[in-house]
Amino acid sequence: MKITQEKTNKLQAVLKVVVSPEDYQEKVDKVLKDYRKNAEIPGFRKGKTPMGMIVKKYRTPVLVDEVNKMLQNELYKYISDENVKVLGSPIPVENQSVDWENDTTFNFEFEIGIAPELDVKINKKDKLPYYKIEADTQLVDTYANDIAKRFGKMSSPEVSEEGDLVFCEIAQLDVDGNLMENGIKNEATVSMDFISDKKIKKKFIGVKKDDAFSVNVMKAFKNHTDLSAMLNVNQDQLHDLTSEEFQFTVKNISKLEPAKMDKELFEKVYAKDSVKTIKEFKSKIKEEAEKSYVTESDRMLKNDVVTYLINKIKFDMPDEFLKKWLVHTSEKSLTLDQIKEEYDMYSKSLRWQLIENNILESFDVKVDAKEVEDHTKTLVSMQMKQYGQPVPEDEKMNEIVASILVKEDERKKIYDQLYDIKTLEVYKENFKLTEKAISYDDFVKLASEK
Repeated sequence: MKITQEKTNKLQAVLKVVVSPEDYQEKVDKVLKDYRKNAEIPGFRKGKTPMGMIVKKYRTPVLVDEVNKMLQNELYKYISDENVKVLGSPIPVENQSVDWENDTTFNFEFEIGIAPELDVKINKKDKLPYYKIEADTQLVDTYANDIAKRFGKMSSPEVSEEGDLVFCEIAQLDVDGNLMENGIKNEATVSMDFISDKKIKKKFIGVKKDDAFSVNVMKAFKNHTDLSAMLNVNQDQLHDLTSEEFQFTVKNISKLEPAKMDKELFEKVYAKDSVKTIKEFKSKIKEEAEKSYVTESDRMLKNDVVTYLINKIKFDMPDEFLKKWLVHTSEKSLTLDQIKEEYDMYSKSLRWQLIENNILESFDVKVDAKEVEDHTKTLVSMQMKQYGQPVPEDEKMNEIVASILVKEDERKKIYDQLYDIKTLEVYKENFKLTEKAISYDDFVKLASEK
């Protein structure tokens, strides 16, 4: 098989392939002989059908199949051997005519897109902000109160107060205020914190067991995901309610008594004698919160690096080829016009892949199997500790790690995590980062704007 490359422009080329009988004949003959051994044709014993009949019936489809398999293998071998840096994959030139019945030598042409040459440089002239998220007093107080609630105790008061949980039987009412026959019915716990309307919220305060009152549920609960769960209906049913009025009959009231912020609570949360005062308790919470926010700060930095480098590094792409390639390889039946509408987003993603691959190469960023195993062990250990389970011994740990890494998607996920960690180190070491203190709320707002 002869393959030659002919450039049509700087970033596109055509691979011309000539397939001769010596390339395919032996394989085709072998397949046809196997067909003859197993063919069951009326008038002939199995395996005794004349070869001429087999050839006449099966040669063309076998030839097409064998040549196409050879084309796939040889094209990718050529690309690898010649170190052709392609984008996408080869696609057949349109309107090629092949006479499989009469020709013995076949000519094919495939279009390819060629990756542009890049040399990404990062130095201290490249400046970016690094947002250090600070936990303010209000946020620390919220976290401290949440911890106190987590270690608190439940009680069942006779009369409800603001903040209590009210377990109710819920039944749909008709337009006259009577229980609707075949209407929606369910039992659920109502948290006052999720009631949007202040007047309706007051209806749940000061009630006792067996009290009943009506509520317009669409007005009371603006979060329709929570409301559909409360009524045990899907959201389509929710928006088609014939009546929005429901009767709530109190079945039980629960009050969460937060734990006192004292030594007993501190020792449940942290090691014995490591925290002794409320001030130390909140200081520890602040420290842990800010440590956990580093992941968010790093994610923001990665996003800023992507945007910065895509805007900074300008290079041409084989756009027309890539548009055709996307149409050719799409699982859905897409037109060129549809691809053009979304091409800018795809192009940016591909540009970033090229830039990042160049960075990995320039800074010699690699991940080996040992690092993958060690990182997986760390992840398993963290998960075990999170659920209060002992970290497995070496032999058991190795079994768990092996069972995880044998799955291709899990293995790829861990490789990607390690590449992300290592490239982030490259960005932190080579960009000039200006640290900026920011509250969590302002960080969330900034992230949503970006």
